[in-house]
Amino acid sequence: MAMPQLPISPGSERSIAAEPAPGVGASRFPGLGRDIVAGLTLAAITIPEQMATARLGGFEPQIGFFAFVAATLGFAVFGASRLLTVGADSTITPIFAGALAALAGSGGNLGHTAPTLALLVGVLLLLSGVLRLGWIAALLSTPVITGFLAGVSIHILVSQLPGLFGLPGGSHKLVSQVQEIYAQRGAINPVSTAIGLSVLAIMLVCERITARLPGALIALGLATMAVMLFRLEARGVAVLGVLPEGLPPRFSPDLGWEDFRQLLPLALIISLVVMMQTATVSRSFRDPDGREANVDRDFLGLGAANLLAGLAGAFPVNASPPRTAVVVESGGGSQLGALTAAALVLALALAGGALLAHVPEAALAGVLLCVAQRIFRLSTILTIARQAPAEFALILCTAFAIILLPIETGVAIGVGLSLIHGVWMTTRSQPIEFSKIAGTTIWWPPGEGGETEPVPDVLVVAFQAPLLFANAQSFQHGMLDLLERQRPALLVLEAGGIAAIDYTAAQSLLALAGVCRDRGIAFAIARVESVRARQALQQFGVVAAIGQDHLFHSVDEAVGALRPGASV
Repeated sequence: MAMPQLPISPGSERSIAAEPAPGVGASRFPGLGRDIVAGLTLAAITIPEQMATARLGGFEPQIGFFAFVAATLGFAVFGASRLLTVGADSTITPIFAGALAALAGSGGNLGHTAPTLALLVGVLLLLSGVLRLGWIAALLSTPVITGFLAGVSIHILVSQLPGLFGLPGGSHKLVSQVQEIYAQRGAINPVSTAIGLSVLAIMLVCERITARLPGALIALGLATMAVMLFRLEARGVAVLGVLPEGLPPRFSPDLGWEDFRQLLPLALIISLVVMMQTATVSRSFRDPDGREANVDRDFLGLGAANLLAGLAGAFPVNASPPRTAVVVESGGGSQLGALTAAALVLALALAGGALLAHVPEAALAGVLLCVAQRIFRLSTILTIARQAPAEFALILCTAFAIILLPIETGVAIGVGLSLIHGVWMTTRSQPIEFSKIAGTTIWWPPGEGGETEPVPDVLVVAFQAPLLFANAQSFQHGMLDLLERQRPALLVLEAGGIAAIDYTAAQSLLALAGVCRDRGIAFAIARVESVRARQALQQFGVVAAIGQDHLFHSVDEAVGALRPGASV
């Protein structure tokens, strides 16, 4: 449901998965027993969470069951990871819940727009997998992700307060929700509140013991028993009632231009978050055989999962870090565990609606309150605030954007802030003058490598960042300033830290070469280790401008060949 805290090391995952399964049939069906146990454990944790997440999105609880079943089938067939589990997810549900509610309020149909949105997300994820766009998952920095999750956790908290307090729900806007709760504060039902907080406490205790303990199911069962034994419905405790049984109504996609125009931006944002979370889970929980994660194929699996969820009349789904961790800790080694859980959840959806009739709504609120505290990464926030105050500002900006604006707008702002932060870091790079370490052939930043020795009329400068449009001007000005101060006979650009060069930056290099030529300064480039950078130098005419004989494998080689008095 939430973004991962990575509680399990790759080594422990492999050791758990590698344990031999006991029993006579282990040799014929290796790991079968462990997968079934993992599936039972997963089902126990999944049932209450899928119900709660569906309610978070404004859907009937059983819709969460169908979302999980359809998503599991889609990913099991097309996904690469043998451990990753998918389903309704509290990270993305708040993003589309308010937007879909607004569309429904303006004449739309929630039962139509949600599946349509899932289909759009599915198509976008399939395209991402086919086009190998796994790199997009790195667009969000850790501070922005942390701020995003903090904002989402506040949304979940506020949205569940009416259910916790036994009050009727209303607005999907956070500020309006707070105002409504305050206006109805005299009608708070203390019994409902006690149930929800007890569910939260039980889940927290179970999590502290072991992730395999189905705290949500235990708490939900105890809360339901309390409602039945003490007749709490008569004291104003709201319950789910008998849920509809059987398959959901058949959904026929009917995507008009207006639907497409309204839903596509939202689908793009949700797809980005799904890609980010899927890549994180895939890389954090390696398959038992230790294979590298195939993120692009996992995008195909999530695409198929969302398509099937849409066709099942549900809503967008996502990879789940905590449920995947449960599969790993339970010893699961294949998608059989998730399929076992899906079979149990489907049976409950088809014929178990009466079993959930007395589940108190406050208990589902307690489940989501636990999710909210789980994704609020307080320790990460405090660490970033202490070590990187500027990036802590990113957390605050993203969190407040998520809280105060429509969530999809806040996510878009978070993506923009992440990209701006990356560009800003790049623009801070400046040329650094290197000195020769005495008695060696090593050129190093001054003050870090020991005693240096002067080399008359030679200026060696390094640039330790990709050379791009964002820093091309600062690079050119910095180099010219050094030339004015030093007035060398030879300038060597140490390019070991330059991973890439774009067209704009190449023009700055050509301008620098022209200045050197006009002033009678020899110009060389050394240690171009990046293949991309070497290709750019050729492609944009830099090599032709300075000459192939002015490219060197090392600074010392360039100085020995081109310093005053030497011949190439």
